[in-house]
Amino acid sequence: MAVQELHLNQQFAQTLRETLRADQISVAESDLQTYARDQGPVTDYHEPVAVVWAETVAQVQAVVRAAAAHSVPLVTRGAGTGVSGGAHATAGAVVLNLTRMNKILEINAADEIARVEPGVINGDLNSAVAEFGLMFAPDPASFKISTVGGNIATNAGGLRCAKYGVTRDAVLSLEVVMADGSLIHTGHRTFKGVAGYDLTSLFVGSEGTLGIVVGAIVRLKYLPTIVRTLAVFFPDVQRAAAGVLALGAARVQPCILELLDGPSLKELDIRNGSNLSQRGTALLLIQFDGLAAEQEETLAASALEALDGTVSREDPAEAQRLVDLRRNNRGLDVDAENRVGEDVAVPRSQLVHYITALEEMAVRHDVELQVIAHAGDGNLHPTFSVPTFEPDRIQALNAALDESIDMALELGGTITGEHGIGQYKLRWLGLEQAEPVLEMQRQIKALFDPQGILNPGKAIPAAS
Repeated sequence: MAVQELHLNQQFAQTLRETLRADQISVAESDLQTYARDQGPVTDYHEPVAVVWAETVAQVQAVVRAAAAHSVPLVTRGAGTGVSGGAHATAGAVVLNLTRMNKILEINAADEIARVEPGVINGDLNSAVAEFGLMFAPDPASFKISTVGGNIATNAGGLRCAKYGVTRDAVLSLEVVMADGSLIHTGHRTFKGVAGYDLTSLFVGSEGTLGIVVGAIVRLKYLPTIVRTLAVFFPDVQRAAAGVLALGAARVQPCILELLDGPSLKELDIRNGSNLSQRGTALLLIQFDGLAAEQEETLAASALEALDGTVSREDPAEAQRLVDLRRNNRGLDVDAENRVGEDVAVPRSQLVHYITALEEMAVRHDVELQVIAHAGDGNLHPTFSVPTFEPDRIQALNAALDESIDMALELGGTITGEHGIGQYKLRWLGLEQAEPVLEMQRQIKALFDPQGILNPGKAIPAAS
């Protein structure tokens, strides 16, 4: 099928053919289906009218200029590992895939930075900088396949964020193609810099709605040589959650502090042949790194044993196995109408209260619940599910989801800790942010993208 046979402006299609090779443009039904969505729930399904793969900054600029000239919506994507629908195709959109822009352009070990294209895989960057004793700290569970550009678009967090922060904390500078096809540079190569407004931070987490990130300078951290891991099992999830505050009171700083409840442990056992659920009803998986790791491990063990935690000091092989199991827990299934994984955050002091409330909601609405959490920063991923697609069951699921959001906000939390708003969470954003704040963001969007062609229908709700 030729590009001009689609519902595309023929002049735009001609520009694509002049700008890109034939293997960089696809209208094959299999590709349109593959790139129609990411891993998030779908509320408004559309197939794109075409998929294009840019390989250079100049090609991105050319595609954006053509799209601007002919008012063609663009949905930029990387590996599609997002879970909020931020990369779902919208009506009439062309999907701009940046996974072929995957070069590590520079590693400067002395300055502890790397310069990368957006399609670089998070895990590949870490493998490359590990040779210099360094690491890229953002650590999403999908790090083996997710791209740095996708990490930037969603301000991804991950397991190590308890100590090292989220993607925004690791981005120093960006190259961004704007909605008119122009190229701008934001930020700096230095760790500090306060010249002008912080546009770099604005672009991080903007989900491709303000501009298209085509390059980044990221800050690297020291790769730890000493790592200690504790698996601490508890009689119930409330005591596991209380353990988070106990660690804070002990003034220790884990690099990883993950919580898994009983149903999560049982599902991991079923899928992986492990025996975690036989060791306790809830798990805190804790990792310390750095020169003080052994001392922190000792202090943590003492604090958690006082809460009836059964402490196991894991050897490196078992520690890696447990961390890998935890990474694979979120995302066991792509979210669907009958199964939705949430992404809320609450103050750490409210973890016990919130988890107890979630369990009560699940019983009252007769839905299944699993709770995992980046407990070190209060970011929870409760997954609600029902076994069938019958209307009353879906209604119960949605009621539980709505109530879980309301409760998170009531406790001083947020509707998304790290996955972003995307398409799916637009319905809840107005509960957290007042209309004047939403309108200010709409004005920013209009300034950066006057035609509204960049990832329309995501991140910010339209005016009512």
